[in-house]
Amino acid sequence: MNLFDSLTISGSALAAERQRSEIVAANMANAETTHTEAGGPYRRKEVVFQSPDPSGFRLALAGAGNLNMPLPGSVQISQVIDDPTPPIMRYEPNHPDANKDGYVAYPAINPVMEMVDLMSSVRSYQLNASAVQAAKQMIQQSIDILKS
Repeated sequence: MNLFDSLTISGSALAAERQRSEIVAANMANAETTHTEAGGPYRRKEVVFQSPDPSGFRLALAGAGNLNMPLPGSVQISQVIDDPTPPIMRYEPNHPDANKDGYVAYPAINPVMEMVDLMSSVRSYQLNASAVQAAKQMIQQSIDILKS
């Protein structure tokens, strides 16, 4: 694995963490959404990460410079799924989305847990950004040495 492969892997992690942050922000923004186009309350979204299988064949293809295949160690979001947790029912008989018993279904979103997810995502993003910055400095130093 060369330096550019490391940059590619860090870049994939940066993109995945950015998407994760956007999903968490959407969850927080919709914590009180009781009615969606699909009907019912907003469903909390969860991100599922995936990394390519580091099989010998995949490693050989990556080493041969196959640009259509993700590098082993890279990260991507394989899917965004709805949280299966049932909605929280609150008694609010005057709410326009109340059922016949006066209960309103709210998303099962815990703002504290969403903030923890967001902080985790931001820290991972910062760590990968630092790795990319360090690699850029190494490349610049190599260029400066070659020029002299």
